[in-house]
Amino acid sequence: MSDQQKTIIQVRDNGSILVKGDVELLDAEGNRYETKPAFSLCRCGASKNKPFCDGAHKKIQFENVSRAK
Repeated sequence: MSDQQKTIIQVRDNGSILVKGDVELLDAEGNRYETKPAFSLCRCGASKNKPFCDGAHKKIQFENVSRAK
């Protein structure tokens, strides 16, 4: 798989989950969200635009650092 075809999902320190690449994002009922080639998903739970990040993590001072093991 080339880098152009690869989807990247990155958990950001104290912030959102960044998604880059061609993906299909569905809700629990299978309805499709419109997405861009890169978008961020809420991880803090405070976004008013869930499942997308609206930067609320900065206002609530969300803190979480995840590392792969």
